[in-house]
Amino acid sequence: MLSKRSIKLYPYIFILTILFMLSASIARADRLSVKASIANIRSGPGTKYEILWKVEKYYPLKILKKSGKWYRFVDFEGDRGWIYRSLVGKTPTVIVKKENCNVRSGPGKKFSVAFRAVKGVVFKVLKRKGNWIHVQHADGDKGWIAKSLVW
Repeated sequence: MLSKRSIKLYPYIFILTILFMLSASIARADRLSVKASIANIRSGPGTKYEILWKVEKYYPLKILKKSGKWYRFVDFEGDRGWIYRSLVGKTPTVIVKKENCNVRSGPGKKFSVAFRAVKGVVFKVLKRKGNWIHVQHADGDKGWIAKSLVW
């Protein structure tokens, strides 16, 4: 049986529980990536809205809002747009955020440079090892990139 004090505290406990659940869901914004070879980014949730730009496969997105079959997102530069739900998936990806980066043959600076990547190049994540990420480009090139160089 509940005491009078417990009954008086119940609304506060309920409100705190709801606030906790909301803050947890906001803090954990979904991170998705483009799975289509090319996807239109629109100004609103529908095909009647203007195409703002296009993105390629593996482009990472942080989902802010869902509206029907559309996602509102923010990207690595803080740009916002809308994308159709079926064009994205849960494949882990990263995007280069620095101007010129070495992608190496192994997880460390002692390994040779396999190729270079510029700001905006996207990769599928294959594996993580410490501060290094094993990545693959849509064209098949693979290598290791420092975590600090990508978003």
